[in-house]
Amino acid sequence: MRRNKGWKLAAGVVALSLAAVACGGDDSSSDAPASNAPAACETTTPVKLQLQWFTQAQFAGYFAAVDQGFYADQCLDVSILEGGVDIVPQQQLADGAVDFALSWVPKALASREAGADIVDIAQIFQRSGTLQVSFKDKGITSPADFAGKNIGNWGYGNEFEIFAALTKAGLDPAADVTLVQQQFDMAALLAGDIDAAEAMTYNEYAQVLEAINPDTGKQYTADDFNVVSYEDEGVGMLQDAIWASGERLASDAAYKDTAVKFVAASIQGWAYCRDNAQACADIVVSKGSKLGASHQLWQMNEVNKLIWPATGGAGMIDAAAWDRTATLAQETKNLEGSTVLTAAPDAEAYTNDIVTAALALLDGMGVDTKGSSFAPIDVTLNEAGA
Repeated sequence: MRRNKGWKLAAGVVALSLAAVACGGDDSSSDAPASNAPAACETTTPVKLQLQWFTQAQFAGYFAAVDQGFYADQCLDVSILEGGVDIVPQQQLADGAVDFALSWVPKALASREAGADIVDIAQIFQRSGTLQVSFKDKGITSPADFAGKNIGNWGYGNEFEIFAALTKAGLDPAADVTLVQQQFDMAALLAGDIDAAEAMTYNEYAQVLEAINPDTGKQYTADDFNVVSYEDEGVGMLQDAIWASGERLASDAAYKDTAVKFVAASIQGWAYCRDNAQACADIVVSKGSKLGASHQLWQMNEVNKLIWPATGGAGMIDAAAWDRTATLAQETKNLEGSTVLTAAPDAEAYTNDIVTAALALLDGMGVDTKGSSFAPIDVTLNEAGA
C-alpha cells in the first residue's frame, strides 16, 4: 500500500492556521500557561471530540489541552464526550454527532469499509499497548502456548490482535483454544476462570498489580505473571488515532483549518503530559475518573511510552505500521472465518497532510513534537490504585 498523497492542504489553510496561533504570546513551551499565549479570539469555533472510553489518562492529552488553554489558544471551544460500551466513536463521527473521534485503526477501517466516510488525520499512539497476562504457573510465554487454554478477550473489535497472534502461531482460534468473553477488568484472571487475560499496558495490567495476593496478604508483583506483548510478537495494530470526517475535509475549508488547529493543540497537550506526567494524572482525576490516583499516574506513564519518542513527530502516520495493520486486518480470521477487512483500505483512508501542517505550526511555537529525550518515570501502584 502506498502512502496517501491525496488532497494537499491549500496554502491558504496553512496560512490561516499560522495566523490563528500568531495571536499567541512568545512563551512557546509545551507547558506554558494559557495566559502567556494569545490575545482574545475574534471568533471561537465549537468542537466536539468523542472518546473511546470513560475519562482516564488514556485521553490525558486532550484534557490537558483544555486545562492548559491550548485549544483556547487556537480559538477552539472543545467539548470532550465520554465513551462507553455502547458508544462507537467512529460511527458518532460518521453520523455527524461529533467533529472528531478517537478510535483504534482496525475498528475504524472496518467502519469505513462499511460506508463510514472517516479519515485518520493523526496517529497519536505509535505502538500497540495490548497484552495477554497470565499467572506464571500457567507456563504461557508466547501465543503458541495459548493452545488448549482458556483465553480471555473483550470483543467489540478489541480481539483482533489475539486472532492475529493465534494465526501467526499456526493455531485455529475455533478449535485449538477456548475463547472466553472477558469483562473490562481482571476479575476472571484473578479468580482462575481464565488462563490468560487481555489487558492494556496502561490499565488492566496495573489492575492485577494493584490486587492483593491472598497467599501473601500483599500486592501482586510483576514476578507473579507472564506477559505476552502483541507489539513484540509482530502483530500489534495501530490504536488510538484522531479521525475526521472525509466529506467535510474535502468540501469545507473552515473544517480543514479547524482540524489542523485541533490536532496541533492536542499534540501540544500530549507534549505537556510527556513533560508533566503527575500534573496530567491529577487533571484526569479532577475530571471525575473512577480510577485512583496511583493508577492514573501509572496509566499516564504507560501511555507516554506508546507516543514518545515520535521519530517523525507526534501524530505522523507511519506507512509501514499502517500497512502492517491493514494487512493483518485482511488476513486474520475470526471464529466464523471472516476477516476484519475484505480488501485493502483505499488511499484516502488516512492522510498526513493535517498533522504535517499541525507539526509545522507547533515547531514555529517551539513545542518539542518528537520527544527524543523522553524517559519514563517510576510509578508505585497502591492497593486498588488509590
